Amino acid sequence: MGDYPLGVGRRLVRAFLSRDLRDRADVLADKQGRGYDCFGANAAGSELALAATKPLYDRWFRVDSRGIENVPDEGATIIAANHSGTLPFDAFMLHADVLRYSSPPRLPRSVMDRFVPQLPFFGTLVARGGGISGSRRNVEHILETGQLLIVFPEGTVGIGKPFRDRYKLQEWRAGHAELSLRFRAPVVPTAIVGAEEQMPLLGRIDSLQLFGAPYLPIPITPFPLPVRYHVRYGEPIRLHEEFPGDPRDPTRIKAAAQRIKDAVQALIDQGLAEREGVFT
Repeated sequence: MGDYPLGVGRRLVRAFLSRDLRDRADVLADKQGRGYDCFGANAAGSELALAATKPLYDRWFRVDSRGIENVPDEGATIIAANHSGTLPFDAFMLHADVLRYSSPPRLPRSVMDRFVPQLPFFGTLVARGGGISGSRRNVEHILETGQLLIVFPEGTVGIGKPFRDRYKLQEWRAGHAELSLRFRAPVVPTAIVGAEEQMPLLGRIDSLQLFGAPYLPIPITPFPLPVRYHVRYGEPIRLHEEFPGDPRDPTRIKAAAQRIKDAVQALIDQGLAEREGVFT
């Protein structure tokens, strides 16, 4: 199974998991094999990720997931989702959701902001569980090797948006669209509803940039509120078929990125219309 980060014992980790999650962890371990990959992920890290996110996933955010069958079972794939909530609990829950319900189980490679690997202990934990730093060559390697990539095109702009702008997509970076066109990888538009209300942002200190973070957020609450998360996966979009031609053409890339942004916004709107309340 490999080494557990920070000396955590496997018996303790597996005690937190249901039989189904232990079985999924074993399938992922068979796929990953022994040792670490080039980004520092290992099978023990995937199992720990399932255990560490379980209390939040099951009890706190009570994640309602629909449409995971839209995620292809193999091959280079990009999941593009909205991002919000002051702190990236939405990224953890989406990563856990794919670990739990993709069939057959797939290890998602979630793109981290470049300052995350510099965080003591936490950066190592995230890397062991499948996170990667968002450099261009890193994401290219993931797709070249037929893996599943999770991206948040809004980046830190989305996660730090004012509460008045909740569920309105911010600046939508186009890198994922270029990658999809180049590698002929389908994009699964994905919406996360609920995270916007978890930790409304009171303010931020731009001059305090610990470990390279763009700012220090000041949320209204010290810990996220027990909002209910709703994750919605849309049907995969094959941008290389809808926008044939030179995959490096800026006009084509911009139009393809807008196509994904519109699909994510439509899923957000649908999720908002379907939910009965913020906490239910």
